[in-house]
Amino acid sequence: MVQSVLVANPKGGSGKSTLATNLAGYFACSGRNVMLGDVDRQQSSLRWLQERSPALPAIQGWEVSAGTPAKPPKGTEVIVLDSGAGLHGKKMASLIARVERIIIPIQPSPFDMWASGEFFEQLLAEKAVRKSKVFMAVVGMRVDPRTRSAKELERFLAEHDVPVLSWLRDTQLYVQAAATGMTLFDLPPSRTQKDRDAWKPILQWLGEPQDGCWFDK
Repeated sequence: MVQSVLVANPKGGSGKSTLATNLAGYFACSGRNVMLGDVDRQQSSLRWLQERSPALPAIQGWEVSAGTPAKPPKGTEVIVLDSGAGLHGKKMASLIARVERIIIPIQPSPFDMWASGEFFEQLLAEKAVRKSKVFMAVVGMRVDPRTRSAKELERFLAEHDVPVLSWLRDTQLYVQAAATGMTLFDLPPSRTQKDRDAWKPILQWLGEPQDGCWFDK
């Protein structure tokens, strides 16, 4: 059975591509045949793949149209879909029908919270989500838990019936890795252990074993 994850938020700049590429990097590191699907007009994830070295664990690119059905290539074990901004209506329903899990990245800003509140309601109204065939959760992006904005985001998320998996800190590691087609899981644990620890709840929610490749390389 193909494992499938949709990374979605209707607002641009929320960290979707960062989350999607690093998820794909983890699955590739763990030895799975990974397909990274890009539904964003900017094609950021596929552009990132062009920079990825053949010496790194392989990730295949897959250009996906939100309005048309598509099956992953034969042999695919994991699909990670990076959605575009403004996702709603039939396009959103079409993508949800393809996946088992939805991860929503949110930054601690009023604009992200306003956009996400309505998005939560739309997702919760989808039949697959209502019938618990598809599960959804939030990941806080570029969050310093000591700040006032982080506390406001935490209060906002507590008002919605959506679990918060983890808080990923604002670090240049993601930017530096992305510039060369790499992910957190392609970098040495000695540089990334603190950030790998923040990924543990996300990967466990996805059903990954606790001795996965976020510990060792």
